[in-house]
Amino acid sequence: MKTETSSHQSEKNKDKGIREILLAGVFWRILVIEMILLAWSVVYKMASEDASGTELLWYAVRIILLVIVILLFMMVTLRRFLEKKIIRPMEAVSVANRRLNVDRPEVDNVPLDDDAAVEIREIVSTRSKMLAAILNVSNQRLQLVNFIKDTFGRYLSRKIVDEILDSPEGRRIGGRRQTVTVLMSDLRGFSDLSDSRDPEEMVRILNRYLEAMTQVIQRYDGVIDEFIGDAILTVFGIPEEKEDDSLRAVACALAMQQALADLNRGMVADGLPSLEMGIGINTGPVVVGNLGSEARTKYGIVGAVVNIASRIESNTVGGQVLVGEATYAQVNAQVTAQPPMTVMMKGLKRPLVCYLITAIGPPYDIRFTLKTRDPLVEIRLPFQLWRLDGKKVASRPIAGETRQLNETTFVMNFTEALAPLTNVKLLFTFCQEAHCFSDIYAKVVDVDNTSQPPVYRLHVTYMDQQDRALLSRWIRAA
Repeated sequence: MKTETSSHQSEKNKDKGIREILLAGVFWRILVIEMILLAWSVVYKMASEDASGTELLWYAVRIILLVIVILLFMMVTLRRFLEKKIIRPMEAVSVANRRLNVDRPEVDNVPLDDDAAVEIREIVSTRSKMLAAILNVSNQRLQLVNFIKDTFGRYLSRKIVDEILDSPEGRRIGGRRQTVTVLMSDLRGFSDLSDSRDPEEMVRILNRYLEAMTQVIQRYDGVIDEFIGDAILTVFGIPEEKEDDSLRAVACALAMQQALADLNRGMVADGLPSLEMGIGINTGPVVVGNLGSEARTKYGIVGAVVNIASRIESNTVGGQVLVGEATYAQVNAQVTAQPPMTVMMKGLKRPLVCYLITAIGPPYDIRFTLKTRDPLVEIRLPFQLWRLDGKKVASRPIAGETRQLNETTFVMNFTEALAPLTNVKLLFTFCQEAHCFSDIYAKVVDVDNTSQPPVYRLHVTYMDQQDRALLSRWIRAA
């Protein structure tokens, strides 16, 4: 019972401030003492003097009035004393603490009078030191968290880093199924360009290119899954799916082509080669999450959609954005596209259908115009040509001769048939002006079977700068 009464009293005092508790406590204690003194004096009067009831009554009244006067005097003087020495300093500490809970990260000074009690000063001093230490540790922790996020943000998207660090689920091995849009971009002829330049120069070129593309990708809220040499694997729809993932991916691809055109102007001005990039986009289900083991983990995606996006990209020439059927079905109302092309690719059970995108409407309003073809000039040059299958080069060459050409397009005849979108390596079989041509890489973009023999149009994906300069001189002279 006593415990319950104490608990009830504690609950009643929970919401009371120090002013109410202290003053009320002093008042009731003084009152009790005065009442005890009153009772004692009346009893003493009765015992020591032979007083009548009326005399005792008036005596008691006088004592009560005296008690009231003393009580009022004590309350006024004690109130002022307690307010100055205890109540106001403690209330100042309370106010300063409440300010910390709002948006005040700094430690507020608590104002004290010069004659404040030593104990109060020690409380305020200890509070300030404790809060300063807490805020210092908090700032150090925040700096460490930001350092970790910034450091890992160089290897993973900031969104992915936040997901991994902010939730226990983000660090578990495994993944979840969701639909994403994959953008795969790759430079044309970069491997062959590397053979003719110093590694340090190639790193500078590559970093300059990747920096420009990364800025565009981040602007469209894409997540760079990884850099694969000069290729970029970007995902739209992780860590969370959005309704406009496919639209943002297509808009991003067109913006990347525009950014590369701007970058090339600066590269050429600096005496560096211009770059060409192809982009393939596909949409489909994947598993997203932490792949690997407890000892070695990688955040990424797994699914056929990645392989198909890479296959679509392999059919591009420089400056093109190709999208698969699933992506096109989601964006067709807002894009401008050329008629579909169908390609049968090794390892795929059904033909691959792709759409060449040249523009996207509101809210992006991006149009990328492919580089205008220079007029073709009739120049006949003998060559040998090898079919490429991935990184493998066919062992037997195909002989042929150009009919027309410019710096980016060759129209020619061969002795054997090649399918559209076949990648080839070509070498002119002569030397001129003490110059022998290097390997030229190209893609078959069109076949005219109405002519006999068939006429092939090839788009050049890589040509050595000296070879290009010599051909340009011949074209201008023709």
